[in-house]
Amino acid sequence: MGATGDKAKGHVEEAVGDLTGNEDLKAEGKADRQAGELKEALAKVVQMVDEAIDTVKDAFHGKEES
Repeated sequence: MGATGDKAKGHVEEAVGDLTGNEDLKAEGKADRQAGELKEALAKVVQMVDEAIDTVKDAFHGKEES
């Protein structure tokens, strides 16, 4: 499941756990929601690293051509 799906599932589980008084379900929902948030953050870091690598490659290739 993707980050958005994990976050949505987690919110639903937390809400149902809260409404029913099921602390285990509420805790599981919180964990799923946090996992989704972590996946989103990790995806952003990966994107930033990829962009930095591309910038270095472009700079390196530019120096080779000179």
